[in-house]
Amino acid sequence: MFEMMSLTKNRPPNSLIGLKLERNRLEGVVLRRNGGGLQVQRSFQASLSLDPLTNDPELVGREIRNHLNEAGVRERRCAVCLPLSWTLTLQTKVPEIPEGDVSSFLGIEAEKGFPYSPEDLSMSTSRYGAPGGEQHATIVAIPLNQLNALQRVLKAAQLKPLSFSLAISALQTSNKEDAAGVISLLVGENNVELEVSSGKGVLALRSLEGAVETEGNQKQVDADLVAREIKITLGQLPRVLSETVRRIQVFGRPEMVNPLVKEIRDRAANMGLTVEAGGIQQINGFPLPLPMDKSVSPALSMAARHLLGHSTGFEFLPPTVSAWPKTLARFSSRKLFSAGAAGGAIALLVGGMFFVQHLKLSSLQKRWRAIQPKVTKLESLQNQIRKFRPWFDDSLPTLTIMRKLTETFPVDGDVYASRVEVKDLSVITCTGKAKDYASFQKMMEQLRAVKEVADLKQDQLQGNSPLQFSINFRWVEGASHD
Repeated sequence: MFEMMSLTKNRPPNSLIGLKLERNRLEGVVLRRNGGGLQVQRSFQASLSLDPLTNDPELVGREIRNHLNEAGVRERRCAVCLPLSWTLTLQTKVPEIPEGDVSSFLGIEAEKGFPYSPEDLSMSTSRYGAPGGEQHATIVAIPLNQLNALQRVLKAAQLKPLSFSLAISALQTSNKEDAAGVISLLVGENNVELEVSSGKGVLALRSLEGAVETEGNQKQVDADLVAREIKITLGQLPRVLSETVRRIQVFGRPEMVNPLVKEIRDRAANMGLTVEAGGIQQINGFPLPLPMDKSVSPALSMAARHLLGHSTGFEFLPPTVSAWPKTLARFSSRKLFSAGAAGGAIALLVGGMFFVQHLKLSSLQKRWRAIQPKVTKLESLQNQIRKFRPWFDDSLPTLTIMRKLTETFPVDGDVYASRVEVKDLSVITCTGKAKDYASFQKMMEQLRAVKEVADLKQDQLQGNSPLQFSINFRWVEGASHD
């Protein structure tokens, strides 16, 4: 009986709204199962004047409900695509330990790598194996306060969320038998989301902020930045994994996707990659219907996956506590006496068990009162450690890197940096401008003289006076030049 009730509860719905949130923009698709396929009933786009994370949930929910009413949407159940900019990501190698211990190991890695307590995060993991047999994992987390705020907004909008997942992962198709890697790019309104995946799992996730530039009323993608970030991302992966990546798929509106595909095709070819506009024809053998504009959106793919029971691989919806089902038992008059006797025996047995339990609890409470002051003090210390652990390292490695880099620049301002990015305290990318090539070369010579700098490379040089440059190098703590 309970099993049948569970199956009914977990059965996918017949219709669903796929929603995609991106700062001040809302996209949605209403999808319905129709016989052996899927049918798009409505699709809509709207601009939001209020931020779901910072403004009053009731006001934001009312604004979303007004947009849904204008689009004629009455469905309440929804699957929501979350922006990648909300997430924290961490890659780690999984050692050869028993499978039952992997979850605890990943929890410890998350506690060390994220600036939040695990209790304050909703985490999801993608595990994958390298060609050599090594096991790796990508841990993705979203702060619970953001998800709780979004849930309050959706409740105010009279919506019932069934799933919270990532927009970029909803678009990516996977074949577990295919070990070849693929880079997926999702061009949004303000950034580009990047996912490196294979049939085995997700290898990397990044949000490329500043990749979408606005000129007047037109928006365009900085192809140089995207190509450079793709190269950096592949360089950060283990070589046995990066060598499996063969192609790039670009998703988004055609007016943004097509120019980007053309501009990065030659750069991708130099990295041994092919580029194509992304599209999903079917999920689990079901053809994917398209709305009137013929575009494959994350909202459409998310709704289709949920209706067909095909997971995106990441789930962040906080669990809900449901009431236990009530059961009724009826006895006939002939069985009343035997039922009463059995009930009396059970009551006596249960009473004896409770008496024994009472004795044990009394003993344990006495022991607890003896150690409670020490436990309270230890818990307070542990909370302080968790709160301040990200700032505990007194060596200040990031500031040390920035100071060393600053010392190599001339004080007269002939060379200056406009952007410095530090990855994992080891990979540094610097872009800026120099008065002329001689000033740039002098700065490079001083930077090579820093003992911790290794593998210094010029990524890009443009112009003469001023000269625009982009360099990268590895920071090796404690290294020395021979």
